[in-house]
Amino acid sequence: MDTQFDEFLHVPARLSIVAVLAPADWVDFGFLRDSIGTSDSALSKQISALVGAGYIMVRKSQDKRARRTYVRLTPQGREAFARHAAALERIVALARAVNEQPAAE
Repeated sequence: MDTQFDEFLHVPARLSIVAVLAPADWVDFGFLRDSIGTSDSALSKQISALVGAGYIMVRKSQDKRARRTYVRLTPQGREAFARHAAALERIVALARAVNEQPAAE
């Protein structure tokens, strides 16, 4: 297995979260929930795990109408995602190379 492959980050919900956060700065909790198609409680659970790993940070704010929660990748999380995505790309490239070889007769 590729040494840059991140087992913790590879959990589909976590990978989806960091993929949405990667091109952004702060992302609204509701937007993130809707983007990955999950429930508030499931997203909160995965956010807690990612915060615990140091991959994301959470900011809460209060406006006149409601309390808002925003999430973003930490520098560590951004690096972990880049390494993991590169590992996935290498795995896919290897699979393609094997599949493109002519079959032995």
